[in-house]
Amino acid sequence: MSRTFNPRRFVGVDLFSGAGGMTLGAKLAGVTVLAAVENDPHAIATYEANHEEIKSWDADAHDWHEFPETSPEDVKILFGGAPCQGFSTSNQRTRNSANENNWLFAEFLRVAEEWDPEWLVFENVKGIAETEKGAFLEHILEAIEGFGYTTNHAFLQAMDFGVPQRRTRLFIVGSRRGIKPTFPKPSGVATPTVWEAISDLPKLKNGASIEKLRYRCEAESAYQKRMRGRRKICINNLVSRNFDYVVERYRHIPQGGNWQDIPARLMRNYADKNNCHTGIYLRLREDQPSVVIGNFRKNMLIHPRQNRGLSVREAARLQSFPDGYEFKGSIGFQQQQVGNAVPPLLAQAVFQAVIDSHKTAPSETPTGAAV
Repeated sequence: MSRTFNPRRFVGVDLFSGAGGMTLGAKLAGVTVLAAVENDPHAIATYEANHEEIKSWDADAHDWHEFPETSPEDVKILFGGAPCQGFSTSNQRTRNSANENNWLFAEFLRVAEEWDPEWLVFENVKGIAETEKGAFLEHILEAIEGFGYTTNHAFLQAMDFGVPQRRTRLFIVGSRRGIKPTFPKPSGVATPTVWEAISDLPKLKNGASIEKLRYRCEAESAYQKRMRGRRKICINNLVSRNFDYVVERYRHIPQGGNWQDIPARLMRNYADKNNCHTGIYLRLREDQPSVVIGNFRKNMLIHPRQNRGLSVREAARLQSFPDGYEFKGSIGFQQQQVGNAVPPLLAQAVFQAVIDSHKTAPSETPTGAAV
């Protein structure tokens, strides 16, 4: 039996928050985030700069027990993604059960047991479903269900939700009230291309380190207008400084091309080119969404028109962070924060689906307890 929804406050805790991509998505969906936990001091500095109203802890998850106060009427959501490098398909060396970091999701389950939220939202790379032949994913689902949650999981493609990037993430959603979670449907809106996402950003040189610059031009797409808001100044205009011989390699690579387009005489320091995957020295195509923005400095992702790497702000745009979102730390730490983040627009769609699932749930659980 359906019920007329009586508005309640949705509140959240972000575990393994990183720079705050999931928090931003939750806030965009209407969730009041109360606390965040992250043990990277540079990421937490970024988080605090952009979410001043939220209590944040610079701590390991297993050391955190200071749960925020909530009202009995609040709908609590615990969300986050344990560090995912151990599950990445690009990491074959420690992609197994021996990697201690691959077990950090146990802290997520501990907090869930102690805080007792009505909803769980767990995020990770799709590689977690492939590690140990799917044993990790199966274990997580069994553990969550063992705590009394009804679960559902899906692999969501970021570009289906307005993010100008091909990035697939695993989301596991659990309901404490016997609700079968649903996931968002693709928005149906055309995905912005790389150029539609970044064409208005400042023209930069190799090694640029200019914190504030005016935009190159007026916003040229709806996506750019959304990311800029009313801002007149663009921040985080930082580009890795590459050696001259690296920049010379860039000159030979067309849009969509990679290291294979570089003349052999310029690649002599690569002893074994079999170790070069297709994402190395990849120049982005301006007429398509971006490839995944992961470790874009290490992969040497190249600007579609300029012979340099991506700036921090350009990568943030391709992740759907608004231009007012300021990243802290040295350029290397900023690049890492952007690459590791969950795209906020993707997170927003997931949280909106959770809220919608809760609002349309039956008035009673299978056991007869009121929701």
